[in-house]
Amino acid sequence: MSFKIKALAAVLALAASGAALAQKTQLLVYTALETDQLKAYEQGFYAENPGIEIRWVRDSTGVITAKLLAEKNNPQADAVMGVAASSLALLDSQGMLIPYAPINLDAIMMKYRDPKNPPAWFGMDVWGATVCFNTVEAKKRNIPKPETWKDLTKPVYKGQVVMPNPASSGTGFFDVIAWLTLWGEKGGWEYMDKLHENMAMYTHSGSKPCNQAAAGEFVMGISFEYRGNTNKAKGAPIDLVFPKEGLGWDLEAFAIHKGTKKLDAVKKLADWASSKDAMILYGKNFAITAQPGVAEPLPNIPKDYEERLVKMDFKKAAESRERVLAEWTKRYNGKVEKR
Repeated sequence: MSFKIKALAAVLALAASGAALAQKTQLLVYTALETDQLKAYEQGFYAENPGIEIRWVRDSTGVITAKLLAEKNNPQADAVMGVAASSLALLDSQGMLIPYAPINLDAIMMKYRDPKNPPAWFGMDVWGATVCFNTVEAKKRNIPKPETWKDLTKPVYKGQVVMPNPASSGTGFFDVIAWLTLWGEKGGWEYMDKLHENMAMYTHSGSKPCNQAAAGEFVMGISFEYRGNTNKAKGAPIDLVFPKEGLGWDLEAFAIHKGTKKLDAVKKLADWASSKDAMILYGKNFAITAQPGVAEPLPNIPKDYEERLVKMDFKKAAESRERVLAEWTKRYNGKVEKR
């Protein structure tokens, strides 16, 4: 084959691959999923839907929620995947979601999906609170391991606790909601006032406090079980503490965004996201999936983990979100990390 023919063949092959790519339906999906989870999930979806391509817009829960609300009159996203159910309940109240019953809906537990029929959103997995406790740094400072949320207010922990800012982090928001649920409006804010005295900073990410504790920057980081489990698996000198009073939590959830012009493709993503194959992938990261009996037991997660979760009302959390965050910001914003 001459050089010219080889060159022409290469050009034609490139053009063919470009045409194939151009024919793929692109979905813009807003997410708060951890970056180290996205690859496995998209590969699982692509294996069954090779004609669809996902473009992710990823940030922490509070940032994604604010972005979606800001775009209400000019919607950009086709779908929202792996964002807190409390945020999706808020978007639903604003008329921003398209209800849809995915083909696997009946397999999803009622408590882990929107109760309406068809639902505006459905859960993928539960992510819940844990405290990452650096055993090496604690030993150096002669600091005991806590067992309860109220232990964290003891003077011995002053300046050694970090947690996420609830205005930017879904993890931080469910912590605040949990404390208000456990101790009521008055008792919850009194607890947070005491905790604030010991707080070194409030981060913009739910993962960061555990990462800081794992690195020994602080003794304790209030975070969530996935990040705690993965950091410990990598050899970080941390114990995971699941405070006895009860654990804040939320659902990583899925919804179709109103305004999408690619409804058929988005429905395929919804069908996959609710499938057992997808739940098996979620279960590699989280102890509880929205379909029961799918997740394998995870190391370092207690067997009664699900029983420790506080009672969560997603509709109520959505309705109170603006008021709660305004009050939290007024009281504690001085220790929020600078961006």
